[in-house]
Amino acid sequence: MRVLIVEDDKVLAHGLTETLRRAGYVVDAVPTAEQADAALRVTEIDLVILDIGLPGVDGFTWLKRLRARGGEQTVMVLTARDALNDRVHGLTVGADDYLAKPFAPEELMARVSALTRRGRAIRSNVIEHGPLAVDLARKRATVHGKALDLSQREYALLEFLFSNVDAIVGKDRISGAIASWDEQLSPNAIEVQISRLRGKLEPSGIKIRTVRGLGYLVEPWKDEKP
Repeated sequence: MRVLIVEDDKVLAHGLTETLRRAGYVVDAVPTAEQADAALRVTEIDLVILDIGLPGVDGFTWLKRLRARGGEQTVMVLTARDALNDRVHGLTVGADDYLAKPFAPEELMARVSALTRRGRAIRSNVIEHGPLAVDLARKRATVHGKALDLSQREYALLEFLFSNVDAIVGKDRISGAIASWDEQLSPNAIEVQISRLRGKLEPSGIKIRTVRGLGYLVEPWKDEKP
Protein backbone atom coordinates (compact mmCIF):
# COMPACT_ATOMS: atom_id res chain seq x y z
CA MET A 1 0.00 0.00 0.00
CA ARG A 2 1.59 3.25 -1.16
CA VAL A 3 0.47 6.49 0.45
CA LEU A 4 0.97 10.06 -0.79
CA ILE A 5 0.64 12.85 1.79
CA VAL A 6 -0.20 16.26 0.31
CA GLU A 7 0.48 18.64 3.18
CA ASP A 8 2.42 21.92 3.31
CA ASP A 9 3.02 21.81 7.08
CA LYS A 10 6.46 20.16 7.19
CA VAL A 11 6.21 19.08 10.84
CA LEU A 12 2.81 17.46 10.35
CA ALA A 13 3.84 15.85 7.08
CA HIS A 14 6.93 14.37 8.73
CA GLY A 15 4.91 13.06 11.68
CA LEU A 16 2.34 11.45 9.40
CA THR A 17 5.07 9.93 7.26
CA GLU A 18 6.85 8.34 10.20
CA THR A 19 3.61 7.05 11.75
CA LEU A 20 2.51 5.37 8.55
CA ARG A 21 5.94 3.96 7.77
CA ARG A 22 6.13 2.34 11.19
CA ALA A 23 2.83 0.65 10.34
CA GLY A 24 4.35 -0.82 7.18
CA TYR A 25 3.13 1.60 4.52
CA VAL A 26 5.32 3.06 1.77
CA VAL A 27 4.91 6.82 2.17
CA ASP A 28 5.93 9.96 0.31
CA ALA A 29 4.98 13.56 0.98
CA VAL A 30 4.64 16.66 -1.20
CA PRO A 31 3.61 20.22 -0.19
CA THR A 32 1.52 21.34 -3.18
CA ALA A 33 -1.22 20.13 -5.52
CA GLU A 34 1.06 20.60 -8.49
CA GLN A 35 3.64 18.25 -7.00
CA ALA A 36 0.87 15.79 -6.19
CA ASP A 37 -0.06 15.71 -9.88
CA ALA A 38 3.57 15.07 -10.79
CA ALA A 39 3.77 12.25 -8.24
CA LEU A 40 0.65 10.54 -9.62
CA ARG A 41 2.09 10.66 -13.14
CA VAL A 42 5.17 8.65 -12.17
CA THR A 43 4.06 6.53 -9.19
CA GLU A 44 1.17 4.18 -8.52
CA ILE A 45 -0.52 5.66 -5.44
CA ASP A 46 -3.17 3.75 -3.48
CA LEU A 47 -4.14 6.34 -0.88
CA VAL A 48 -3.84 10.14 -0.84
CA ILE A 49 -4.01 12.01 2.47
CA LEU A 50 -4.94 15.51 1.34
CA ASP A 51 -4.81 18.84 3.16
CA ILE A 52 -7.27 21.46 1.95
CA GLY A 53 -5.39 24.65 2.80
CA LEU A 54 -2.59 24.19 0.28
CA PRO A 55 -0.63 27.04 -1.32
CA GLY A 56 -1.71 27.70 -4.90
CA VAL A 57 -4.38 25.20 -5.93
CA ASP A 58 -6.40 24.27 -2.83
CA GLY A 59 -7.20 20.68 -1.93
CA PHE A 60 -10.88 20.79 -2.88
CA THR A 61 -10.06 22.09 -6.37
CA TRP A 62 -7.34 19.51 -6.86
CA LEU A 63 -9.60 16.67 -5.74
CA LYS A 64 -12.38 17.78 -8.07
CA ARG A 65 -9.92 17.84 -10.99
CA LEU A 66 -8.56 14.41 -10.00
CA ARG A 67 -12.02 12.86 -10.15
CA ALA A 68 -12.91 14.70 -13.37
CA ARG A 69 -9.96 13.11 -15.17
CA GLY A 70 -10.82 9.65 -13.90
CA GLY A 71 -8.45 9.36 -10.96
CA GLU A 72 -9.60 6.49 -8.75
CA GLN A 73 -7.11 6.80 -5.90
CA THR A 74 -8.64 6.59 -2.43
CA VAL A 75 -8.53 10.07 -0.86
CA MET A 76 -8.73 11.03 2.81
CA VAL A 77 -9.21 14.75 3.40
CA LEU A 78 -7.27 15.91 6.46
CA THR A 79 -7.97 19.52 7.40
CA ALA A 80 -8.69 22.08 10.11
CA ARG A 81 -11.92 22.97 8.29
CA ASP A 82 -14.44 20.93 10.25
CA ALA A 83 -17.64 22.89 9.52
CA LEU A 84 -20.52 20.78 8.24
CA ASN A 85 -20.62 22.48 4.84
CA ASP A 86 -16.87 21.85 4.38
CA ARG A 87 -17.27 18.16 5.20
CA VAL A 88 -20.23 17.83 2.85
CA HIS A 89 -18.37 19.66 0.09
CA GLY A 90 -15.32 17.45 0.49
CA LEU A 91 -17.34 14.27 0.20
CA THR A 92 -19.30 15.73 -2.72
CA VAL A 93 -16.21 16.50 -4.80
CA GLY A 94 -14.86 12.98 -4.29
CA ALA A 95 -13.28 12.40 -0.87
CA ASP A 96 -13.60 8.88 0.54
CA ASP A 97 -13.15 10.04 4.12
CA TYR A 98 -12.78 13.31 6.05
CA LEU A 99 -10.77 13.75 9.24
CA ALA A 100 -10.56 17.08 11.05
CA LYS A 101 -7.45 18.44 12.74
CA PRO A 102 -6.44 18.01 15.51
CA PHE A 103 -6.77 14.25 15.45
CA ALA A 104 -5.54 11.29 17.44
CA PRO A 105 -2.96 9.12 15.64
CA GLU A 106 -4.95 6.03 16.63
CA GLU A 107 -8.02 7.34 14.81
CA LEU A 108 -5.98 8.22 11.75
CA MET A 109 -4.52 4.72 11.58
CA ALA A 110 -7.93 3.12 12.09
CA ARG A 111 -9.35 5.17 9.23
CA VAL A 112 -6.38 4.39 6.96
CA SER A 113 -6.84 0.69 7.69
CA ALA A 114 -10.56 0.92 6.90
CA LEU A 115 -9.86 2.73 3.63
CA THR A 116 -7.28 0.11 2.73
CA ARG A 117 -9.85 -2.65 3.18
CA ARG A 118 -12.45 -0.69 1.25
CA GLY A 119 -10.06 -0.03 -1.62
CA ARG A 120 -9.35 -3.76 -1.86
CA ALA A 121 -12.97 -4.81 -1.66
CA ILE A 122 -13.02 -5.39 -5.42
CA ARG A 123 -10.62 -8.28 -4.93
CA SER A 124 -10.03 -10.87 -2.29
CA ASN A 125 -8.34 -9.71 0.89
CA VAL A 126 -6.25 -12.88 0.83
CA ILE A 127 -3.82 -13.93 -1.90
CA GLU A 128 -3.25 -17.67 -2.06
CA HIS A 129 -0.41 -19.41 -3.86
CA GLY A 130 -0.03 -23.06 -3.00
CA PRO A 131 0.49 -23.26 0.77
CA LEU A 132 1.12 -19.50 0.98
CA ALA A 133 -1.65 -17.16 2.14
CA VAL A 134 -1.09 -13.40 2.20
CA ASP A 135 -3.66 -11.53 4.28
CA LEU A 136 -3.68 -8.04 2.79
CA ALA A 137 -5.82 -6.47 5.50
CA ARG A 138 -3.80 -7.83 8.44
CA LYS A 139 -0.46 -7.55 6.65
CA ARG A 140 0.63 -11.06 7.54
CA ALA A 141 1.61 -14.15 5.59
CA THR A 142 1.39 -17.83 6.46
CA VAL A 143 2.69 -21.04 4.91
CA HIS A 144 0.71 -24.17 5.73
CA GLY A 145 -1.06 -22.05 8.34
CA LYS A 146 2.13 -21.06 10.14
CA ALA A 147 3.10 -17.39 10.27
CA LEU A 148 6.13 -16.32 8.27
CA ASP A 149 8.66 -14.24 10.17
CA LEU A 150 9.07 -11.28 7.81
CA SER A 151 10.50 -7.80 8.18
CA GLN A 152 8.36 -4.91 6.92
CA ARG A 153 10.46 -4.69 3.76
CA GLU A 154 10.24 -8.45 3.15
CA TYR A 155 6.46 -8.36 3.61
CA ALA A 156 6.12 -5.44 1.18
CA LEU A 157 8.19 -7.34 -1.38
CA LEU A 158 6.16 -10.51 -0.83
CA GLU A 159 2.85 -8.67 -1.26
CA PHE A 160 4.04 -6.94 -4.43
CA LEU A 161 5.40 -10.09 -6.05
CA PHE A 162 2.38 -12.23 -5.29
CA SER A 163 0.01 -9.48 -6.40
CA ASN A 164 1.75 -9.74 -9.78
CA VAL A 165 1.95 -13.51 -10.23
CA ASP A 166 2.57 -14.50 -13.88
CA ALA A 167 4.23 -11.14 -14.59
CA ILE A 168 7.95 -10.42 -14.74
CA VAL A 169 8.69 -7.47 -12.47
CA GLY A 170 11.92 -5.53 -12.84
CA LYS A 171 14.00 -4.00 -10.08
CA ASP A 172 12.78 -0.49 -10.94
CA ARG A 173 9.16 -1.53 -10.42
CA ILE A 174 10.03 -3.31 -7.20
CA SER A 175 11.87 -0.27 -5.87
CA GLY A 176 8.98 1.97 -6.85
CA ALA A 177 6.52 -0.28 -5.04
CA ILE A 178 8.32 -0.92 -1.77
CA ALA A 179 10.53 2.14 -1.21
CA SER A 180 9.72 5.81 -0.84
CA TRP A 181 11.51 8.46 -2.88
CA ASP A 182 13.91 9.47 -0.11
CA GLU A 183 15.12 5.91 0.42
CA GLN A 184 18.10 4.45 -1.39
CA LEU A 185 17.20 0.94 -2.53
CA SER A 186 19.95 -0.22 -4.85
CA PRO A 187 19.68 -3.16 -7.25
CA ASN A 188 22.01 -5.08 -4.92
CA ALA A 189 19.73 -4.36 -1.96
CA ILE A 190 16.77 -5.74 -3.92
CA GLU A 191 18.78 -8.88 -4.71
CA VAL A 192 19.47 -9.31 -0.99
CA GLN A 193 15.77 -8.96 -0.13
CA ILE A 194 14.82 -11.45 -2.86
CA SER A 195 17.40 -13.90 -1.56
CA ARG A 196 16.06 -13.65 2.00
CA LEU A 197 12.49 -14.11 0.82
CA ARG A 198 13.47 -17.13 -1.26
CA GLY A 199 15.10 -18.67 1.78
CA LYS A 200 11.81 -18.48 3.67
CA LEU A 201 9.59 -19.69 0.82
CA GLU A 202 11.51 -22.30 -1.15
CA PRO A 203 11.44 -24.99 1.58
CA SER A 204 7.68 -25.11 0.90
CA GLY A 205 8.17 -25.38 -2.87
CA ILE A 206 7.33 -21.74 -3.67
CA LYS A 207 9.86 -20.39 -6.13
CA ILE A 208 10.83 -16.92 -7.33
CA ARG A 209 12.77 -17.18 -10.58
CA THR A 210 15.32 -14.68 -11.85
CA VAL A 211 14.71 -13.77 -15.49
CA ARG A 212 18.09 -12.51 -16.61
CA GLY A 213 18.04 -8.90 -17.74
CA LEU A 214 14.34 -8.46 -16.96
CA GLY A 215 13.57 -9.11 -13.32
CA TYR A 216 11.78 -11.72 -11.24
CA LEU A 217 8.87 -14.07 -11.79
CA VAL A 218 6.84 -16.07 -9.28
CA GLU A 219 6.66 -19.55 -10.74
CA PRO A 220 3.23 -21.22 -11.02
CA TRP A 221 2.48 -23.44 -8.06
CA LYS A 222 3.10 -27.10 -8.70
CA ASP A 223 1.95 -29.58 -6.13
CA GLU A 224 4.65 -32.23 -6.23
CA LYS A 225 2.64 -34.74 -4.25
CA PRO A 226 1.40 -37.71 -6.35
